[in-house]
Formats: sequence, C-alpha cells, structure tokens
Amino acid sequence: MMKTVFCVTFAATVAGCCFLPEVGPDYEEPEFRIPDRALPDAGLPTTNLTEVGEYKPADGADDVRASITTNRLAEWWRQFDDPVLTDLVNEAVTNNLSFIMAQERLMASRWRLVGSLAPFMPRFDAVGGFTRMERGRNTSTMWGTGRSLHRDIFTGGFDATWEIDLFGGRRRATESALAEAQAEEHGVEDAWISLTAEVGRQYVELRTTQQRIEVARTNLVLQSETYDILKSRLDSGIGDDLAVNQSKYIVDETRATIPPLLAREEQLKNAIAILVGAMPGELHDGLADCPRRDWLVEPSKLESAPLDLIRSRPDVRAAERRLAAQVAAVGVAKSLWYPKLFINGSLGLESVKAEKFLRRGALYGSLGPSFSWPIFQGGNLIANEQAEEAKMRELCLAYELALENAYREVRDVYASYTSEYHRYEALKGAVQAAKDAVAISNDLYKNGLKDFTAVIDAQRSLLRLQESLVISRGQITENAIALFKALGGGLAREDAGF
Repeated sequence: MMKTVFCVTFAATVAGCCFLPEVGPDYEEPEFRIPDRALPDAGLPTTNLTEVGEYKPADGADDVRASITTNRLAEWWRQFDDPVLTDLVNEAVTNNLSFIMAQERLMASRWRLVGSLAPFMPRFDAVGGFTRMERGRNTSTMWGTGRSLHRDIFTGGFDATWEIDLFGGRRRATESALAEAQAEEHGVEDAWISLTAEVGRQYVELRTTQQRIEVARTNLVLQSETYDILKSRLDSGIGDDLAVNQSKYIVDETRATIPPLLAREEQLKNAIAILVGAMPGELHDGLADCPRRDWLVEPSKLESAPLDLIRSRPDVRAAERRLAAQVAAVGVAKSLWYPKLFINGSLGLESVKAEKFLRRGALYGSLGPSFSWPIFQGGNLIANEQAEEAKMRELCLAYELALENAYREVRDVYASYTSEYHRYEALKGAVQAAKDAVAISNDLYKNGLKDFTAVIDAQRSLLRLQESLVISRGQITENAIALFKALGGGLAREDAGF
C-alpha cells in the first residue's frame, strides 16, 4: 500500500511541476541600437593625389578590394599560405595551457549544470546504527522501580525527502546554471579566437623583426665597404680624415641597431613557444629562417557595419549569457519568499534484539508531506533579492558595454588597416628616392662637388626608410589579423570540439 501511494505521489508531482508557476522575471535579450554610421574606410590608394598631396582613394570600379566574408574569417591564417603559421596555430589550439584552462572551466560549469538537476529528484539516504542504553536504578527515568535498564537497539533503513518545486526556484536555478555554462562555452570560443590572433600577431612581428635585421645587415655591409674605401684612400695620403670619421660613426650607428633586434627576435620566439605549449627554445630551429616573401595579401574591405558579426562575437555572447543567468538568479531569490513543500518518507527495521532484526515485526515506515515558510529572517530575504537585482542591472550595462567596445574595436582596427596602405605606398616611393639619393651623393662626393655629409644623410635616410617600409608591411598584416579578430574570426567551429 505504501509503495503504491509513493509511486502515485511521485508521478503526480513530476507531471504537476511542468505546469507550476515560476516567480521572477522571464529573460528577454535587450535591444541596443548601433548607429548607422559609415565605417572609417581610407580606401584603396591610387597614384592620383589630392590637392593637399595625399593619395586619392580609388572609387567605383577602380576599388578592386574583395569584401570580407564569414568564410574568410573562419580560418584566416590559411590566406597567407604559410605552412609554418598554420602548424603553429594548430599546435596552439591543442597544447596552449591557458586555452586548456578555459576548457576546464567550461567542463566545471557543465558539471554544475548537471548538479543543478539533482533537487528535482527525490533524495534517499541510507541510515543505520547500534545503540546500547544503560540506566541505573537511581536515574530519573528508573527512580522508584528498584530496577536498572540495559537495552540494545538495532536500526537500519532509508530516509527520503522530495521538494516539490511549487514556485520555480529550482527551475530558475537550473536556468541560471545553463546560461552560465553557455557563457563559459562562449568564453572558450573567445579564448580560441584570441589565441589564434595572438599566434598570428607574434609570428608576423617575428618575421618583420627578422626582415629588419636583414635590412640593417645589408646596409651595414654597404656602409662598411664605403668606410674601407675611404680608410684606404686616407692611408694612401689622398683621403679626407673628416670623411673617414663620419663614415666610421655611420657604420657603428648601424651596427648598434642590430643587437636590440636580435634580442627582440629571441623574445618573440620564446613567446611563440609558450603560445603553442612548448618550452622556450624548442621552436628556434623552425623559426630561424625568415622566408623571402611579401606578407601582404590582397586588401579587403567591409561593406557596412557588421552588426550581426558584432553580436555573435563570443565575448559579446558570453556577456549576454551572464545577464541571462543573473535574471534567473533573481527568480531564485524571489522564490525564497514562498513556502516550500516536501514529501518525506522513511522505511527501515528496528529491533531491541539482534536475532529479530530481520523479521517482519521489526519493520517501520512513514510517508507524508511537510512545508516550511519563512516568516522572519531579519531582512535577509529582501537584502538578497535587492542584491541580485542590482547585479542584474550591472550585467545589463556590462552587456551594453561589451557591444559598444566591440563596435569601437571594429572601427578602430578598420581605420588603422585601411590607412596603413596609404602610408605603405608613400614609403615605397620614399625608399626608391632614398636609393637614388645615395647613388647621386656618392658620385658628387667622388667628383668633389659635395662633402661627405651629403652621403651620410642619404645613407641614414635610406636605412630609416627601408626599416619603416618593412615595419609598415608587417603592420598591415598585423592590422588585418586584428580586424579578423574584432569580427569574431579565427574559430573553426567544426573542429573546436567543445
């Protein structure tokens, strides 16, 4: 009979929970307006100049830039056709320790979600014990009987309790745990995107630094040759002592630029090793030789403000899910004001004689409802509710701020990316002019028409401009990577596995 009553009560409760009310606000994603403003696109530079001498951007059919698409964003590093970079990215998303830590945080949130389902089920506890009671004839319970008491009590059985989620507190808690788990999943996605972008940025900076070293060494060789010629002429009695010393400090000045670049090269190699989960020094052989290639890929453009891409960025989605979790947490706080209904039961054996413990006469059991309703908690309930609502408002603002920062990042990076092409084009012309100036100044000095100061100025300018050109070329690529990251690119979702 007791078993039948319990089963009927269980089934009725499960069916009824689906129709019970849930206190607290229902979550709706806030709508935030992003202004319809043109993106800060400097345009593809042409050879035409404006009235003030700047490069005029191409327009109409002359603007041959390809549009950035979601397909290009997914695995942007493949656009560079560099197997070393591709291998580094693949190793990073497999072995990077910070990324693995983010995955562990996701796993913990998923287990918390599983744990939040436990209160929907009955709770069973096994109980048992042995008690020996001794009462002397002079104790209060035995006084006047003239006898003492000796008794052994053997018990064993099960206690059960089941809370009926009348007002949805448990359901809100599960809703909150689910949103938190989703936020952690987006957090892992954001860590993936940041990791791939950082690997690309560090790799491009490494290659740019190696190219700067090559530029400095090439100029050092040319400047050393000039110094040797002047020194030889001076030793022959036909040279210029001032010119020799000027040439000498130019050589030493160029030589002094190389050690800091070599130190930076070492730092970048070590940083890349950490990113891919290796010990510093392990990747030096594979990163030693800089391929002689132009890093620039075809320039790209955005057609309009990518609102959908911005809203789908993992960091923005994580902020939205945390807000959803907190809205559900407000419901949990509100449910504490309402009564809680429990179904309690017990079933077991109890006997004062060990040999009769397993007999039918030792059986006991109980089944019945109980409830609790907080009447006075010293202001704790209202304080808890107000605190949760304040946190909800905070996270709503945090979500809005995440959207604003994401939009700002896209605009900032896009302005830098498109503007750098104009700087690069100007530097290409400046480098060619500097090379011509070096050749002309050398001829004038040899013919006695100019002193060696003109040669010095030309050589210094050539080194500075060549280095600036290399840096600009690398900066365009770094800006492109930053733009892909700002648009939420770099996540190969079908390979992510989380």
